[in-house]
Amino acid sequence: MTPDDVDLSDLGLFAPGAPWDSFRVLREQSPVHWNPEPAPNRGFWSLTRQADIVAVGRDDATYSSEQGAVNLEELDDAQLEMRKSMLETDGARHWALRRLLQRDFTARSLAGYETFLRGLTATTLDAAFAQGEFDFVKAVSADYPIRVLVRLMDVPDEMGDQFIKWSNRLVGNTDPDYADVLLGSKESEQYRDLPFRSPAALEVFAYGDSLARERKGGDGTDLVSKLVNQTPEDGIPLSERDFHTYFLLLVAAGNETTRHTLSHTMRALIEHPEAMEQLRVRPELLPVAVEEFLRWASPVYHFRRTATRDHELHDQQIRAGDKVVMWYASGNRDESVFDAPDVFDIERANNDHVTFGKGGPHFCLGNQLARLEVRIMIEEILRRGVRVELDGTIEHVRSNFIHGIKQFPVRVSAA
Repeated sequence: MTPDDVDLSDLGLFAPGAPWDSFRVLREQSPVHWNPEPAPNRGFWSLTRQADIVAVGRDDATYSSEQGAVNLEELDDAQLEMRKSMLETDGARHWALRRLLQRDFTARSLAGYETFLRGLTATTLDAAFAQGEFDFVKAVSADYPIRVLVRLMDVPDEMGDQFIKWSNRLVGNTDPDYADVLLGSKESEQYRDLPFRSPAALEVFAYGDSLARERKGGDGTDLVSKLVNQTPEDGIPLSERDFHTYFLLLVAAGNETTRHTLSHTMRALIEHPEAMEQLRVRPELLPVAVEEFLRWASPVYHFRRTATRDHELHDQQIRAGDKVVMWYASGNRDESVFDAPDVFDIERANNDHVTFGKGGPHFCLGNQLARLEVRIMIEEILRRGVRVELDGTIEHVRSNFIHGIKQFPVRVSAA
């Protein structure tokens, strides 16, 4: 394989799972690689080494999120204005929007949820394990984080299932098993101004509006109440669009990282039973192991930026307006950063992964919550002392954005 053989816009490349060999070829031979795309897109630069990914993520003056951050779609000015969320905002406005809820996601604030999380974990696992045979995604890894989000938003428990469906339709907009309108289809053109070109966005907006009407002027401490009753520190109130896209971001992003990390972690522990046993014997290893779970899972393949000026990077001439894509999954297997990066090592020291973006202005707001959820879930699985085995075929989400598992049949028995 040569770099010219690699096409990271080809969703078929990702259908069997992460294309680790393709990432390795680019890291070794073409770390800043031009990837052509079918029209109407114009192509993009792929960054596959961790140092470049980190540098670009931190430099929002040269690499802007304002022209789109979530996927490779190229948007006109009208679409950019209609879809603009915190993710597509740079500078002071981005920080002002981020700080509306930043305190709610600190380790100190989340510590008070640990008792709730353990109770929720017990309920989730007891219901799943009682079946003996079940789909791990549906019964555990998708269900668990969404129940946490329901609590943080103070909405009825039954909304959890609806949140999962909305998230699948939005983020899984390139997978026919999830999307009612596939990205790039003729039908999607009528939804071109909506996030992910998905009609699910309209349903999410409508539900968010109903909550906003109920809570405006109240003294609630849930996330929705804080959004509708606070003014960002820059003094610019949230517009209707700002509220819509912020609420949608919570629904979609509030479960995706944890969900797919849990699925990939369970698969890794099934495939490495010695690691599972080591954690049972030495539970003090779990905080270190969680960082390896996150590196190994790499639940978000990429985010993108747009160059604001002509410049050179590794002898490649990048032009203003070019898309520059940070492939986090590749950065998490960078041989210059990790010893034996393709080895699942729950004792890996100094695990400098980029799963959450590593230090840039768009560093994942929910990183502490994801870590807490993953740690507690794996602790509780270990505590039950059961054997979890694969019981069928694993299927991945057809996406080059989300490194997700959509089907994961397992069987549970006494250890």
